[in-house]
Amino acid sequence: MTSKDEFELPTAQVLIVDDEEDHAEVMAEALQRMGHVCTLVHDLPAAEEEIRHGQFDLIVTDLVMDREDDGMKVLEAVRMHQPQAETVMVTAHGDVPTAKQAIRGGAYDFIEKPLDLDVYRTLCSNALRTVFLRAQNTDLHQRLDEKYGFEGIVGTSPGIREVITRLRQVAPTTIPVLILGESGTGKELVAQAVHNNSKRARKTFVPLNCAGLSESILEDELFGHVRGAFTGADKERQGRFEYADGGTLFLDEVGDMPLPMQAKLLRVLESGEVVRLGSNETRHVDVRLVSATNRDLEDLVKKGEFREDLYFRIKGAEVTLPALRERRDDIPVLVRHFVDKFSREYERATPEVAEDVMLALARHSWPGNVRQLINVVQNMLVIAEGDRIEPRHLPGEIRPAAADDASFAEDPNAMSLDQIEKRAIREALRISGGNREQAARSLGIGERTLYRKLKEYGLK
Repeated sequence: MTSKDEFELPTAQVLIVDDEEDHAEVMAEALQRMGHVCTLVHDLPAAEEEIRHGQFDLIVTDLVMDREDDGMKVLEAVRMHQPQAETVMVTAHGDVPTAKQAIRGGAYDFIEKPLDLDVYRTLCSNALRTVFLRAQNTDLHQRLDEKYGFEGIVGTSPGIREVITRLRQVAPTTIPVLILGESGTGKELVAQAVHNNSKRARKTFVPLNCAGLSESILEDELFGHVRGAFTGADKERQGRFEYADGGTLFLDEVGDMPLPMQAKLLRVLESGEVVRLGSNETRHVDVRLVSATNRDLEDLVKKGEFREDLYFRIKGAEVTLPALRERRDDIPVLVRHFVDKFSREYERATPEVAEDVMLALARHSWPGNVRQLINVVQNMLVIAEGDRIEPRHLPGEIRPAAADDASFAEDPNAMSLDQIEKRAIREALRISGGNREQAARSLGIGERTLYRKLKEYGLK
């Protein structure tokens, strides 16, 4: 008998693949009684056709049909065209080792013939529950991103919201992306976000920092080499372009690339072909390029230090990241985000951050940007053993000279913590459409705390 829990699953689209039509009908009827919609096919070509053009939550396939590997080929097609779905293999007793191999290849589970229909329904329900929960988590993640950030890019300030809007526009396209910003502003995080939200997300994201690399090392890193290409090349090596085939190649600090190497990079971008060092054989690659630099490329072009044709080739869409000092509204949100994140990593209770500490952090100039802020938060968590981060836990370069740790010199040109918090709360409420629960979550505080601050600041 089927449990009530199983009947509460949403209606699922199920593909049944079995060359024995009567057996396929029995499997389909068992799931149709649970409210699911079943499509039946009886050979590999028909299964592959449905998988390419249909949309399924679950595929139930016989392991052995006309050929012994038909079930494995169905699984391969599912992995390629329906990665969100789960696959259940149906097998005879003698094929259990192959079924276990299918699980290692991505199948959810297998069941032996003759079917126990109760066990079969439970197995399919568990597989579907996995599919629906994963979809819910993905949807929740996307909705939270829409309100509070984008792939780990946290903030509510106008500058960072503009960046997130831009990323959502360019990520799904194939256009090259050039990320500009000072060191430590999070350029690689943005590049990863572009990849994760593109059609190439299931392929490889390959980063390479060009700073300080000579032409010969860069050429080897990007294009690879064949055995014997140079002294010490005792085996073939795939370059970053080949490794990123089908995915995204991220070239950080591209403005530091030597001029001769810029010409070779341009040739690959124009032709889509690479040649390993020491070889005459061309290899076609399909790579989306994302580049980043903290330098002014237009100025480098004028000085003859960067090729103008390469600049226009990689420019595609520009994303400029604001320095942390230009988005001070985000500092309290970032601090709470990283305190929470590293507290979980260190398996410790999340400490409260004293207001004096937050004020000092908000007023700091942050020459190292978010990267420096992350290091400071990590260090404070390590030395703060209690449930509160105090001014004495601040590093010396941030803690102002004062009579004691609890007081700070006033800077008439800096915003007060109240002003910073008030602006951050207003922006969070604007983004959440006035939803206090969502706004509180984006700010990293409890809803009751937000309610108290709304009254305190006279906000509605």
